[in-house]
Amino acid sequence: MPENAPVGKRYDFVFLFDVQDGNPNGDPDAGNLPRIDPQSLQGLVTDGCLKRKVRNAVAVLGEGKPGNELYFQTQDAVYEKRVLNLQHQRAYDAAGVKEEKDAKKKAANTIVARTWMCANFYDIRAFGAVMTTGVNCGQVRGPVQITFARSVDPIVPLEFSITRKSVTTEEEAKKQSEKDGSITGTMGRKNTVPYGLYQCHGFVNPYLAKDTGFTDADLQLLWAALKGQMWELDRSASRGLMATRGLYVFEHASPLGSAPAHELFARVHVPALGPDRAPRKFEQYAVEVNDTALPTGVTLHRMVG
Repeated sequence: MPENAPVGKRYDFVFLFDVQDGNPNGDPDAGNLPRIDPQSLQGLVTDGCLKRKVRNAVAVLGEGKPGNELYFQTQDAVYEKRVLNLQHQRAYDAAGVKEEKDAKKKAANTIVARTWMCANFYDIRAFGAVMTTGVNCGQVRGPVQITFARSVDPIVPLEFSITRKSVTTEEEAKKQSEKDGSITGTMGRKNTVPYGLYQCHGFVNPYLAKDTGFTDADLQLLWAALKGQMWELDRSASRGLMATRGLYVFEHASPLGSAPAHELFARVHVPALGPDRAPRKFEQYAVEVNDTALPTGVTLHRMVG
């Protein structure tokens, strides 16, 4: 299939990754502690967090290539690129249309603007977006969807005190020096997970890919990110050591698919270690993959693992 043709088959995938001495996804409502299921005590990583990591990888892997701009930019981006309505206006300007009061003309121009946005922004083609704020570019339902990731075993969030000996301003330094003759700096907290192996599931819908223009080249970029570049290109002291440990892709022979996704996902199983053992490394786990007697029309690709 040509790389610029929309994805024409259904894909379902199982994604395994781990974290060591880091915080994979802090909860702002809980002092940035690692997210956790309060009943099972399993760690959680949101789909939004994982998509952000994919975006960060695409920003590097697809840099300079037409169609690989990012709609949702990080806080490091320039002001204009973070204001969504300014991005919407780019679509109207590029297409040579404007917002109309007449309902039919307005709807037609929105479709034109929506098409331009899909063609130019990777994350809109992949994950979709609601672009009805202010300058209306419509809504897009993305063909690529990812679930929350859940740790195989319960996690134990740890919180450490850290200090900074420097002070921010001369005035602050002067006050502390006059008080006790020293500069004590400030105290802070750092939250980590000693170790956690996480599992999530994903889906690629060819019917929605046709609608957004999500191509085979886009799909290969997604696989490249999930295979490890989403961690390698996004290192941070707060996230510790993170790595992809498994990427198992079920390719269907047809757009409709040849088997239910949940039945295919059950073929990839990671037994929990249990309450009497403390997970500290990936080698403690045994990933079980049943690749025998696959349903007709389904091919399993072990991209990692």
